[in-house]
Amino acid sequence: MMDSIFIGGADAEGTGTPNVAQNLLLKIANRHGLIAGATGTGKTVTLQNLAQGFSDAGVPVFCADVKGDLSGICIPGSTDHKLHDKFVARANKIGLGEYEYTSAPTVFWDVFGEKGHPIRTTISEMGPLLLSRLMDLTDAQEGVLNIAFEYADDNGLLLLDLKDLRKLLVHMSDKEVRDELSKEYGNIASASLGAVQRNLLVMEREGADFFFGEPALELSDMMRTNTDGRGIVNVLDATRLINSPKLYSTFLLWLLSELFEQLPEIGDPDKPRLVFFFDEAHLLFDDAPAALMQKIEQVVRLIRSKGVGVYFVTQNPRDLPESVLAQLGNRLQHALRAYTPAERKGVRAAAQSFRENETFDTEEVITQLGVGEALVSTLDAKGAPSVVQWTVIRPPASRLGPATDAERKSVQNASPIAGKYEKSIDRESAYEVLEAREVKAAKEAEELAKKEAKAQAELDKKKKKTTTRRSSRRMSSLEKAGNQAARTASREIVRYILRGIMGTFKR
Repeated sequence: MMDSIFIGGADAEGTGTPNVAQNLLLKIANRHGLIAGATGTGKTVTLQNLAQGFSDAGVPVFCADVKGDLSGICIPGSTDHKLHDKFVARANKIGLGEYEYTSAPTVFWDVFGEKGHPIRTTISEMGPLLLSRLMDLTDAQEGVLNIAFEYADDNGLLLLDLKDLRKLLVHMSDKEVRDELSKEYGNIASASLGAVQRNLLVMEREGADFFFGEPALELSDMMRTNTDGRGIVNVLDATRLINSPKLYSTFLLWLLSELFEQLPEIGDPDKPRLVFFFDEAHLLFDDAPAALMQKIEQVVRLIRSKGVGVYFVTQNPRDLPESVLAQLGNRLQHALRAYTPAERKGVRAAAQSFRENETFDTEEVITQLGVGEALVSTLDAKGAPSVVQWTVIRPPASRLGPATDAERKSVQNASPIAGKYEKSIDRESAYEVLEAREVKAAKEAEELAKKEAKAQAELDKKKKKTTTRRSSRRMSSLEKAGNQAARTASREIVRYILRGIMGTFKR
């Protein structure tokens, strides 16, 4: 049973201690680590070697392939490679012993589903904190998003994909709904709500709609071993994803957070349950708000007790905050450039983070390291950092360079999870529920409008009859007036006649 991973050896002809093998002990590999160095100094090969070493030890691995050349880990190296003779010479030089070309069992993933199995999560699982970071929201706008999530939870509205969240925000923009929510959850400014909707649109255009939905990733599918006991190397194709830096870093942080939330505590195991390589790590910390920084620091500090080791890959250690650097016990520092005062300051800081080796000046050596060389310090069995060694990194066992499209496709078709995530599922969630409510409300409004129209028609009809009756009553009054006048005239005529008659009688 393996108890360590061979990293490399000190150069027998160099300034390092001759033939001192550098190994990473598996039982302290969950104490996290750092792979740093300028572009072109060999960071990717170091990452590839460590990933395959963990796999050979039965430890599943997750790593992001930013440039596309890490995919070659699924193919054995070849004696036809132009660097084969140099690889053999290096293996002999550092005491590697028998040098063989082998591949690692690999599963390819891709947020966009183009170069690997689709990988998704739901809006609810992502949560308002990471979504706020993804959409670059202000505190007020983040507050609105928190209210949206709270309202969805209280009303049984599942938030699975972007259309669910968009529909919920549209629902909340109704003045009556917004006023009611403001009374119960706090003030919701229409301007903040509109800003969240606009940022959601921007996020969707960057491709986030591919990432949100179902079936959501099951972490157990990333923590597999092969039939021969080797750990699966999960390679996330990030060649397109890296063009959306916030989506890339937020996705990886979400994955770390899910591991932290779901895995049980196991203390310090004999070997990690999973090793997580975070390439282009500086993107995680760029412009991160205080609340997010606290979450990152918490995850990095505590996730090792879940048996997960996190290895940050970046150009300069200064890209990471001190609170995170302090958690990284295993360090591999490739060459750094020092052309400017700021770069020289960074070199000095990197040198001071190592336990000093009396045989060379660490600060000076950092700028002199060749390609494939690194300053290495790992934790010993007691958890103490070893003296830094100028180390020649072992040559890769798998292909140095990318796999072809045909090779990648063949690996994907033979994957143990082939077909599980390829077809998306759109079950009833907030969008469908709110849409049904709107349809129902529209029908009720239509029926009410018909009833009101009918009632109005009957009222108009009654009014017409009433008007007709009133008109008839007015005609009778005129007739009465005419009759009264006629009667008056008749009486006057009678009186006139009677007076004449009575006058005659008197005479």
